[in-house]
Amino acid sequence: MAVHVITGAGSGIGRVLTQRLHERGDDLWLVARDDERAAAFRSVFPGSHTLIADLSDPRSLAAAMDAQRRPSRVDSLLHVAGIVELGPIAETPVEAWQQQLDVNAVAPAELTRILLPALRAARGHIVFVNSGAGLRVHPDWGSYAASKFAVRAIADALREEERPHGVRVTTVYPGRTATPMQEKVHRQEGAEYDAARWMQPSSVATTVLMALDLPRDAEVTELMVRPGA
Repeated sequence: MAVHVITGAGSGIGRVLTQRLHERGDDLWLVARDDERAAAFRSVFPGSHTLIADLSDPRSLAAAMDAQRRPSRVDSLLHVAGIVELGPIAETPVEAWQQQLDVNAVAPAELTRILLPALRAARGHIVFVNSGAGLRVHPDWGSYAASKFAVRAIADALREEERPHGVRVTTVYPGRTATPMQEKVHRQEGAEYDAARWMQPSSVATTVLMALDLPRDAEVTELMVRPGA
């Protein structure tokens, strides 16, 4: 039975991915920001475990994780959680920059650091669900893209650092996906939201699972997934 630690299990891509792994009968450890959220996860995904950790406060993660039981081996760490705030750089306050950098980049790096011994023990796999904004930037996307470019740098460095330990690192760059975050993006853009125009979360989840299921003699390092015609 594979052991997975997952952030962002509450909605969108993370929820579908968690459901797929739950249906397989794998051992799930779901990162929740508080006790209420953790209880909801355990109700939706019976038999799963939860880890209370506030990704918006990366400095608190080490103490929070040390205070809880956590798996001694981790086959995959799936970084799916994220936040977005759009706006021109001229109007983006420091708080928006810091929140996105903390949740999208610093927290995944710190959570990875904490769990690396368990990942090394399993010769595990780390997956960063990034964004097309981690590859190119459009107007009003500066602060969000900066956080996602940071995630790309973290993943690229980590891949080479952990190769001697047998830990694989994959970055997935989804295009626009029909999730609650995408609905928020459309509100911020002042555009009408039509979920049918975009990829479904299940398509991105399938991509992540393909990378996880690849035999040990190969490694998918980066995957770009875009809405179809």
